[in-house]
Amino acid sequence: MSLLRSRTGQTSRSEFDHEPLSLNEIEGAGEGAKHSLFIGRCSNPKCRSGWLQLFRGRTRPVFEGGWTCSADCTRERLENAVRRELGGWMPKVEPHRHRIPLGLLMLERGWITSHQLQQAIAAQREEGKFRIGEWLVKQGATSEALVARALSVQWGCPILSAANLKLSTELLPRLFIDAFGALPLEDSSGRILYLGFEQSVDTALALSIERIMGKRIDCGILPSSSYVEVLGRVSDQRFPQVQVAEAVSESAAARLFAKSIEREQPISSRLVRAHEWLWLRMILKEHAASAAGCEGIRDLVCRVGAI
Repeated sequence: MSLLRSRTGQTSRSEFDHEPLSLNEIEGAGEGAKHSLFIGRCSNPKCRSGWLQLFRGRTRPVFEGGWTCSADCTRERLENAVRRELGGWMPKVEPHRHRIPLGLLMLERGWITSHQLQQAIAAQREEGKFRIGEWLVKQGATSEALVARALSVQWGCPILSAANLKLSTELLPRLFIDAFGALPLEDSSGRILYLGFEQSVDTALALSIERIMGKRIDCGILPSSSYVEVLGRVSDQRFPQVQVAEAVSESAAARLFAKSIEREQPISSRLVRAHEWLWLRMILKEHAASAAGCEGIRDLVCRVGAI
């Protein structure tokens, strides 16, 4: 039986506090990794061949700032990276609610009355769907803009204006939009990057993307109508090419990632965990993220075992 099941297609803050590593990893790597790139020394600490691979290029493949001299060394480095990312991981459970519930926050600030809140709660219980903010708007108790303002206070983040932002498709695989409700956005200069959310903010995902991109990612709230409008534009955009896979074990996942790196021969690559997904991004050429549609970027996302 095959240990891996994969499918490919154009789909397009982690809980671990790792320092972000720039996509230009020659500049961002430590001295040991730079040494391995410039004189061709393998970055695998357990390498048994070192510089003796005479017929292998010294610039590719590069994983997390270091060149590897053989497929075995690539696999060993990926095994270490997979263990690092999955170490101590637990399935996601409903978090303890430290934040003031939205309805109470709006009541406390005088934006709604107690009667309006009680009506919204009753309707939610009866219908079994929609959030309190949505019911408050539906019943005419408040406006969408004021609900967005309350959410920004609740999560301690800004309200984003869709008119001043555009989709930044190189930030993440397309399937993460569906899985986490995160819209990748940037300002007109392309220097300020955001994840836009409609209801709740996912700072763990933002940190995972920071580690991949080597750039700061801010989170913000989009008013519901703006969120729906931007989400409607996603289907017209081109995202990095992605392969989605499942692996029965950590070692099987490491073999899958190593095989992909050996095949693609990236000039830069990095592995992070985004909740239950392991995400490998490979850069195949300089300035890969372009207006032409993220050419030169390959993503591989994988779930391991029961996660």
